[in-house]
Amino acid sequence: MDLGLKNKVAIIMGGTSGVGLKTAEMFLAEGAKVAICGRDERRKNMAEKHLTDLGSANSIFAETCDVTNKEDVQRFVKGTAEKFSGIDILVNAAGQSVMGHFFDVTDEQWEQQIQLKYFAIIHAVKAVHPYLVERGGGRIININATLAKEPERHMIATAATRAGLLNLSKTLSQELASDNILVNSVSLGLIRTDQWERRRKKNAPDMDPESYYADLAKKRNIPLGRVGEAEEVASVILFLASKHASYVAGSTIETAGALGKAL
Repeated sequence: MDLGLKNKVAIIMGGTSGVGLKTAEMFLAEGAKVAICGRDERRKNMAEKHLTDLGSANSIFAETCDVTNKEDVQRFVKGTAEKFSGIDILVNAAGQSVMGHFFDVTDEQWEQQIQLKYFAIIHAVKAVHPYLVERGGGRIININATLAKEPERHMIATAATRAGLLNLSKTLSQELASDNILVNSVSLGLIRTDQWERRRKKNAPDMDPESYYADLAKKRNIPLGRVGEAEEVASVILFLASKHASYVAGSTIETAGALGKAL
């Protein structure tokens, strides 16, 4: 099925690993031009090389960027628009979780979550908006988590800010609809990403990955009986960015294997 993404310009905040990087790969495969950013320069360089090996270097733009820093975001967005003569799609994929009950979470951790879950999205949307308007419209896709609707006490800071992002996304979808900008969210369940790989290596270094994730799916009672893969999430993101989702706005699609409880 032709998604209508050829020559579209997709900018992915936090696209140097995990779901963001897999989304960049799949955009390239559809003939789109892709811009990615991340805070870690080494990881950014590795992601850029990986994407270049998959496609044309002329279709890729990568920069080191702190998504919580307004000036960094503005510079990255401007650089993307200058290289590709515009922007059509924004994917906000940067994310990080904080473990801890209410009295365990520090003020600094609360601030970090608020900056990452709110202001990173605010900075990106404000910076990209004029370019989407120039195109006559576009797509904004915010990556969230099922935690937004079904919180867990041991992840209170992440759950609370995720819930706020859900509300922000819905409100933006209504405010930007008159500009023909479609805003949607994708909420993740338990997805096999670099973040989970780091947890596996820390908590079960002697356990092979397949056994670890099979055991994790069982412990979490995932109805489908397995954890999700990054490309399964990326496929939903590409659909929302495609011509086939032209009347989808203000929606949240869960990629969680029917999981009814937050992680």
